[in-house]
Amino acid sequence: MTLRLVIIDDEPLARRRLTALVERTRTRVVGHARTSDEALELIKQLDPDVALVDIHMPPGESGLMLARKLGARPIVIFTTAHAAHAVDAFDAAAADYLVKPIELDRLARALDRAASRLAMTGAEHEPRITARSCGDIHVFAARAITRFRAEDKYTVFVVAGVEYVLEEALTAIEQRLAPWGFLRVHRGELVQVAAVRALRAGELELVDGQRVPVSRRALPAVRRALVRGDRDPRRP
Repeated sequence: MTLRLVIIDDEPLARRRLTALVERTRTRVVGHARTSDEALELIKQLDPDVALVDIHMPPGESGLMLARKLGARPIVIFTTAHAAHAVDAFDAAAADYLVKPIELDRLARALDRAASRLAMTGAEHEPRITARSCGDIHVFAARAITRFRAEDKYTVFVVAGVEYVLEEALTAIEQRLAPWGFLRVHRGELVQVAAVRALRAGELELVDGQRVPVSRRALPAVRRALVRGDRDPRRP
């Protein structure tokens, strides 16, 4: 499995350097954030496996405080220019603690440790989709949803005949769910490949009866996915 990672650091140069370093490993950088609020929103949207978090955040914020809000996922690896906070970092359940300037082999070992923790704890869990309806909060496993479609500034999906609306953009949902067997088949359409019953005349028929248009550009990728049987949601 290729780890998906976000970088949380308020210094642009540090973000660029960390990105370049991570890209030399088998880990993929999927997003960046400068503040705790940005980080929480980014993590909510992308559901990454690992977060590289700088302990020293903008005034009034702390990487340690952020880590304590995250729970078991993503796995946190702290980065800092000072070694004085190592004990606090591990108290916050960090997988590792990297002192800048960070060396490639040291980063690689930290990422290996994070991958091992994912495997041991089962934190590589199926993403959940949370939607509000009539003041209630509804939580769905990704596999319960066959299709997401863009509608104006929102994303819409249907479960058991009931339509739900998300403020999360379709592109963000695609990034989060692609490793779990979801494929963009049209500019405004994202489908679960395992839920496809048939492909006919440029249109997908899903197991729940929904029909989804397939763009001419996406058609080859859709055919490949159906032929090879992309049914494993954790397929890298």
